[in-house]
Amino acid sequence: MNKKWGLSLALFLIIIILLAIFKPWYVLDETEQGVILQLGKPLKTVTESGLHFKLPYPLQNVRKFEKRILEYDSPPEEVITKDKKTLVTDSYVRWRIKDPLLFLQTVVTETGAIQRIDDVVYSELRTEIGKVDLFQLVSELRKEVMANVTKNASLKAQGFGVEIVDVRIKRADLPKQNEEAVFQRMKAERERQAKQYRSEGEEEATKIRAEADKEKALILAEAHKQAQIIRGEGEARALKIYAETYAQDPEFFSFLKTLELYEKSFTEGDTLILTPESRVLRYLKGQDQKTP
Repeated sequence: MNKKWGLSLALFLIIIILLAIFKPWYVLDETEQGVILQLGKPLKTVTESGLHFKLPYPLQNVRKFEKRILEYDSPPEEVITKDKKTLVTDSYVRWRIKDPLLFLQTVVTETGAIQRIDDVVYSELRTEIGKVDLFQLVSELRKEVMANVTKNASLKAQGFGVEIVDVRIKRADLPKQNEEAVFQRMKAERERQAKQYRSEGEEEATKIRAEADKEKALILAEAHKQAQIIRGEGEARALKIYAETYAQDPEFFSFLKTLELYEKSFTEGDTLILTPESRVLRYLKGQDQKTP
């Protein structure tokens, strides 16, 4: 009985050892995908995570690859813009393995893929940056340029089972020997534009001032005209009132006018020489003289 149990245990251990050696199963993590190799040749792709079975080794084995998005930080490279400015660009690429079987058949490893990606992305960067001026690249068209680079690079990368998710420029610098010259040209261009804007502003200000002076002159002329009309109407009305008053009582009107004359003429320190018969003195004599 003991001998029988010993043989069973030995057989069980042998089976366990064989299973451990030949491994007719494999496990894929959530972040992994694999390719089944049969006698060293790629057979099929497995993307679902979990426990899977295969033929024992060495008939079949599994090559595992990352399913997550990977990053590659490329070294600085020189590119030339449309206006012949040289830039040293430092970019990075986010990519992932989309077709593990094709990936294994073409580039084999991530290192091989990075070399191909670097060539493709640099080629597209040179092409797209060569279509725009430096000022456009660093301001208004940067996003559009990088979108085109990502799209075109991803199309080329499909040939080796890779998808380019995103390409970004971290930094773009001028070569040391060109920095000062480019800076001076940019400064001169900004000064020229500033001078042009000031000139246009002065011209517009002159037009506005001339228009304002013209409008002011028209307003003053119209106001003077209205003032003359009103003054003339007032004087005419005053003369009419004087005439009507004089017609009602000529003697009283003459008396008022004489008093006004006294007030204006007889001031302190002044000397007025008149004859006794002067009509000016008629009211000072206390006589009610009427002279024709």
